[in-house]
Amino acid sequence: MGMLKDFKAFINRGNAIDMAVGIIVGSVMTSVVNSLVKDVMMPPIGLLMGGIDFSAWKITLWGDSAISIGLFLNALISFLITMFAVFLVVRIAAKARAKAPVTTRACPYCQQSISKLAIKCPYCCSAVKPEEIGAVEEAELTKGLKSLTAKVGKVANAAKKVAKIKK
Repeated sequence: MGMLKDFKAFINRGNAIDMAVGIIVGSVMTSVVNSLVKDVMMPPIGLLMGGIDFSAWKITLWGDSAISIGLFLNALISFLITMFAVFLVVRIAAKARAKAPVTTRACPYCQQSISKLAIKCPYCCSAVKPEEIGAVEEAELTKGLKSLTAKVGKVANAAKKVAKIKK
């Protein structure tokens, strides 16, 4: 029963579900990227290079043994496209995340990390002056959306004024 309870707690944690969704999305994305490389990108590249079929590009070693360089090239291009897509997703997520204020500082006497609100260092017992904790900084994406919304509002107001003048 204890193991079942631990498993239920593990599943109910957000990380396990997020990881499962990530794996599923990753596998679907991989098949799409593989098709993009194999069926869309490599045929025109092969045509530009004199009608080469990269999937059949091999170096024969001896007998039936061969190194499939074309399949490796397809896999390498698929990998690069997938990693670029992951990079873009991570970059967008980082811009969308609000920046939390710094809540710790170094004690001026012992250099241990203490709360900004502390009036006494818990390590060396020195009296320290408390510092203010700044507000949560808005995400870059949120700032951009607010700026865009304001500009659209100004354009809409100008359009309304023009419409009234024409009437």
